Amino acid sequence: MKKLISTVLALGMAAGLAGCGSSAAATPASTADAVSTESTAAADTDLAYIQGKGKMTIGYTVYEPMNYTDANGNFTGFDTELATAVCAKLGVEPDFVEINWDTKVVELDAKSIDCIWNGMTLTDDIMANAACTKPYAKNAQVVVMKADAAYASTADLAGKTVVAEAGSAGETAISEDAGLSQAEYISKSVQTDCLMEVAAGTADAAVLDLTLATAMIGEGTDYANLAIKDELNAEEYGVAFRKGSDAAEAVNAAFDELKADGTMQALADKYSLTLAD
Repeated sequence: MKKLISTVLALGMAAGLAGCGSSAAATPASTADAVSTESTAAADTDLAYIQGKGKMTIGYTVYEPMNYTDANGNFTGFDTELATAVCAKLGVEPDFVEINWDTKVVELDAKSIDCIWNGMTLTDDIMANAACTKPYAKNAQVVVMKADAAYASTADLAGKTVVAEAGSAGETAISEDAGLSQAEYISKSVQTDCLMEVAAGTADAAVLDLTLATAMIGEGTDYANLAIKDELNAEEYGVAFRKGSDAAEAVNAAFDELKADGTMQALADKYSLTLAD
């Protein structure tokens, strides 16, 4: 009987030791799994995701001189050329996708696009909801009307029809200006539609980007009867990536290189833009 009890105790101790051994052996395995998980997370950054695809999907709207198709049928523009140069630095191809500007952040978060790069004003809203690059070009919002239209200030537009692109800085400028906020506001899908409305007389004024207005209205353009009547505020353009993305800093580094070698200034001269400081 004693022998039997001793045997049982011995087996119990062996089992206990075996259990301790299993626990000790599991610790290095768990540590290895944790290290592996950390390594995977480090590799799974937004920049790594973009480079893994081999392309950067760039959201844009038709906006001369930033992204547009020229008279020869070539897709071009300041942002088009700059984005292409930056993509070359990052080792990826640019993939331009036309988007609805009003839902640009939704498309960004859904990974339909990797960035918004289209003369995008760095507003408080976009900077709160995306990872933005530093400014790369200057801009302003302007009031465009028929050249012979009477205008002294935005107060003259109270009660009149004013158009702007939905979700744009122009739309924000209208809501924040004492005179423009008293106008009948109609949103349009793209800024070029705003020019068409004013030229046709179905809107009294449009509020849009100085860069686009300078390129598309006045003598020698399709909108020779339109003119810039007022400049409302100074702005700066930047590129937006998904919130928390590390790609914005990579683009900033590329901007520094392209400024240093004169590429950005050459593009600014070509498209009549002013680079940010």
